[in-house]
Amino acid sequence: MTISNQRIKPIFRNVIPLLEKVYGQATAETLVKQLYELLQEHITQTRGENLYKWDQNKVILITYGDSICNNSAEKPLVTLDRFLSKYLPETITGVHILPFFPYSSDDGFAVIDYLQVNPELGDWKDIEAIADKFNLMLDLVINHISSKSVWLQQYKQQQKPGCDYFIEVDPDTDLSEVVRPRSSSLLAEIETVKGKKHLWATFGHDQIDLNFANPDVLIEFIKIILFYVEKGAKYIRLDAVGFLWKKIGTPCIHLPQTHAIVRIIREVLQMVNSDIALITETNVPNRENLSYFGNRDEAHMIYNFSLPPLLINALIQGKSEHLKTWMMSMPPAPMGCAYFNFTASHDGIGVRPAEGLLDEKEYQQLLETMEKFGGKISMRSKPDGTKSPYEINISLFDALKGTVKGEDEWQLERFICSQTIKMSLEGIPGFYLHSLLATPNYHEGVTKTGANRSINRYRWNYEELEQRLADPTTPQAKVLKELCRRIQIRRRQQAFHPYATQYTLHPLNNALFTFWRQSRDRDQSIFCIFNLSDRLQELQLSSLNLVSIDTWCDLISGQCFNNIYDTLNLQPYQSLWITNKF
Repeated sequence: MTISNQRIKPIFRNVIPLLEKVYGQATAETLVKQLYELLQEHITQTRGENLYKWDQNKVILITYGDSICNNSAEKPLVTLDRFLSKYLPETITGVHILPFFPYSSDDGFAVIDYLQVNPELGDWKDIEAIADKFNLMLDLVINHISSKSVWLQQYKQQQKPGCDYFIEVDPDTDLSEVVRPRSSSLLAEIETVKGKKHLWATFGHDQIDLNFANPDVLIEFIKIILFYVEKGAKYIRLDAVGFLWKKIGTPCIHLPQTHAIVRIIREVLQMVNSDIALITETNVPNRENLSYFGNRDEAHMIYNFSLPPLLINALIQGKSEHLKTWMMSMPPAPMGCAYFNFTASHDGIGVRPAEGLLDEKEYQQLLETMEKFGGKISMRSKPDGTKSPYEINISLFDALKGTVKGEDEWQLERFICSQTIKMSLEGIPGFYLHSLLATPNYHEGVTKTGANRSINRYRWNYEELEQRLADPTTPQAKVLKELCRRIQIRRRQQAFHPYATQYTLHPLNNALFTFWRQSRDRDQSIFCIFNLSDRLQELQLSSLNLVSIDTWCDLISGQCFNNIYDTLNLQPYQSLWITNKF
C-alpha cells in the first residue's frame, strides 16, 4: 500500500487490509481514497469501540410499516407511531421497521429505491418521528435489488453505472455447487439491447443479485448506509448477507470475501458512530450463523436462528432435551456483541438452523404438527436436484395451539411460556408485532398472494384492533397485557443483562427447562424455570442450591419462598423467575 496521505492511513488502518483481501492492492489504493472523500465529513471517531451498546433494558419490536392500518386517510407509518406511543412506550425501546421502500415484490425485499419511503406508507418525516421515540433498525437489503430498479433498467440499456452492477452467467455453466434458499431457477433471463442475458438471482427473478466484485457497488452501499445513519438508524440489518459473494465452483455462501465486507461495513460504522450496531441475518445452520461474530470484528448482533424451531419443538413435545443440549453448546456472545433472540418474524420459522440439533423422528413430527395447525412448508432446491424443507410458514400463536397429540386448551399459556423463555435467555429479545397481538394464521393472505409467508403478515385494522384490546376476554388483550407486564419486569433485572452469566441446570424432570442467570457484579441471581408440558410438574427447590441467607421470590407471580427445601408444583406451561433481588 503506497498511500502517502498521513491523514488517511491512521483512520483506515483496519480497512486497508480488508480491501486488499477482497479487491487486491491496486484497487484498494483507489478505494481508500474514495472512502476518505465520502466519509471525511462524517468521521467522528475519537474514542474506542463502544462495548456497552445495550443492557437488560433493550427490547426490540419487529413490524411492517403497514401491519396496522386505519380506514381514514392517515398514512400507515403515522398509525404505527400512534399505536406504539399508546400501547408500548414503556415496553419496547427499539423498532425494526421492515423494508418501507418502494418495492416490486416479496413485501418490500425487492427494493426499487433504497433512498425513498414508499409513499403509500408515509415519508421520511414519519420514519424520523418514530426514530425520535425508539431506537430504529433499518434493513439494508444488500444482496439483491428489484428488477424494476433504475440500476436494472440501466443494465437492460447497457448504460452506466447499472450495466456493471450485476452478475452475468452463461446458462450452460455448472452451478450445481451453489447453496439455494429457494426452489426457483438460479438465473433470470433478461432482455437487453444486446440480446438475452442471464443474471444471478438467488431469491427469485424479481430480486437480482448485485455484483460486489465491482468495488463501485460497495461504494454505493456505503453511501446508502450513511444516509440511513443521517435518518436516525441505530441498528443496520444486513439482509441475506451470507449470499453476498459469488465464486462459481463453490457453494457461494459465507465466502471469505463476504465476511471481509461485513467487517468493512462495521469499521465504517465505527468511524461514523460507534453507538450504531450491525446485525446480520443469516438463516442457516447454527455453526455457520455463529461465524458472523467473526473474531469480535464482524456483526455486533446475530439472529439466534436455532431458537424458534427448537423452542417450538420443545413445547409441542413437552420435553427440554434438545433445547438444553443446544443451549449448553452455545458460546457466550463475544464482548461488545449480542444474540438477537426472536421466535417469530415476517419470515417463516427456518428449519435449516435446526439441522443436526433434532433427531429425524422429532423433525418430521415438527413438520407434520405445524401442518395440522394450519402451517405451510416451503421448500428449497439442493445441489443434487432434490428439494428439502426450508421454513415453516405459520403464525407463532397458532403454532402453539397444541402438542404432537393435537390441539388442546393450553394455547395461551403455552404461547406466553415461549415468549418468557425467549426474554430470559442471554441476548436482546425481539418481538414480532403479531406475536404481541396473538395474531392467528392469515390464510386469506396466502390465497390472495400465492405466497406462503403471507400467512404471518396480517394487516390489522386499527379500530378493530383497539376494540379487541379493550375487551379483556380476547387473546389479543390477554397476550399483550401479560407480555408487556413481563417485559417491563425483565427490563429492571440486572441478571438479564446480555453480558450476565448464563448456566444450564439439569433437573431430573425432563419436562422442565431451567437455567441460571447472574448479574455481572454477582449481586443478583435469577433461576429461570419453565414447565414445557401440559401436566402438573414438581420441582424440589433444594435442587437449585438457593443461598439460605437470602430471601427468594418469583418475579412473575410475586410468590416468596420461606423454606428453600419446599416442593413447588408448576402448572402446565408455568414460568418462574426466582430471584434474590426484587
